[in-house]
Amino acid sequence: MKLDSNNHSVFALHYHLVMCIKYRKKVLDDKISTRLQEIFEDICPKYGVELLEWNHDKDHVHLLFKSKPNTELSTLLNAYKSASSRRIKNEFPQTKKYLWKEYFWSKSYCLVATGRASLEVVKQYMENQGKESEVR
Repeated sequence: MKLDSNNHSVFALHYHLVMCIKYRKKVLDDKISTRLQEIFEDICPKYGVELLEWNHDKDHVHLLFKSKPNTELSTLLNAYKSASSRRIKNEFPQTKKYLWKEYFWSKSYCLVATGRASLEVVKQYMENQGKESEVR
């Protein structure tokens, strides 16, 4: 497994994020999704984040990204939602037909850490710490 590092730590922080359109309106197409991805990639360097994968359906997007330990994920998400909502509504006025006011994204989201090992493997590793390994 390849680990990232900075001056004082080594880490592998990967996240799967799902964000839904407000009211689950089906306004996403390939063009809007591509623009949303570009906006996310523009914001990423400011927060120490790297986008690894992007995909969408008509009413939500999936992102796979990695970050640094000091990344404030809630601040990143708020900045992204604000900037992308404003830009998408200006660049794609047809979305205003389905989404009124300033809202584009639902307030809620799903963010899951995607550790490279399953929880069961990590638990087993921790339980075996300090125990002498059997030599045959």
